[in-house]
Amino acid sequence: MTGFIETLRYMTAAQKPAKGVSVYTLFVNRPAGRVLAALAYRAGATPNQLTVLGALFTFPALAAVALVRPGPGLAVCVCGALAVGFALDAADGQLARTQRSGSPSGEWLDHVLDCVKLVTVHLVVLVSFYRFFSLPSPAFLLAPMLFELAAVVIFFAGILTEQLKRRTTAPAAPAESAPALRSVLLLPVDYGVTCLGFLFLGSQHVFLSVYCTLLLAHLVFMAAFLVKWFRELR
Repeated sequence: MTGFIETLRYMTAAQKPAKGVSVYTLFVNRPAGRVLAALAYRAGATPNQLTVLGALFTFPALAAVALVRPGPGLAVCVCGALAVGFALDAADGQLARTQRSGSPSGEWLDHVLDCVKLVTVHLVVLVSFYRFFSLPSPAFLLAPMLFELAAVVIFFAGILTEQLKRRTTAPAAPAESAPALRSVLLLPVDYGVTCLGFLFLGSQHVFLSVYCTLLLAHLVFMAAFLVKWFRELR
């Protein structure tokens, strides 16, 4: 137990900056991932194994959304599996930093699976809407498509901006702690909150309302992020 506590403390002291991170990631997902990473470190697991384990939690849960009629039991199981998968997504990077075993192939695998996850989560919602929901209008079938568009654009543009910034010769600005208001405002575009939204899958009207609210937030933030990142690169 002493070794586990020491590992956990070491990981706590070697966290990524809090700037640009929502309160869910900062206070829920990263701490949960830290515990999982410490357990994996003590067990001798590798970051890639955690990445694959996260996929094994995530993708069967997403398949269930498309294949099983929504209900309270399914909602709890899907939400829990997606949340654990997201925590494991945080754990693999923390384990790699602790083991000093990060590699381009590991980062590639992590990002590819993240991209597949972002696409799949909205595809299965689209299938569920079509198969099981009594939608107020067929136009609501556009919601998952727009949500997928916004989520993928934010994901891709964010990574591209980070890579292009590394090419500049100007020294990077010192890391700031994330202001509380900014961290709260970023909540609607945190993937963890999307995972929590599936907790309402058993109630069609509530889930549709929550999903569309998160969609609108993603569209607003997509526009704001694109303008911000373009200006930064200029």
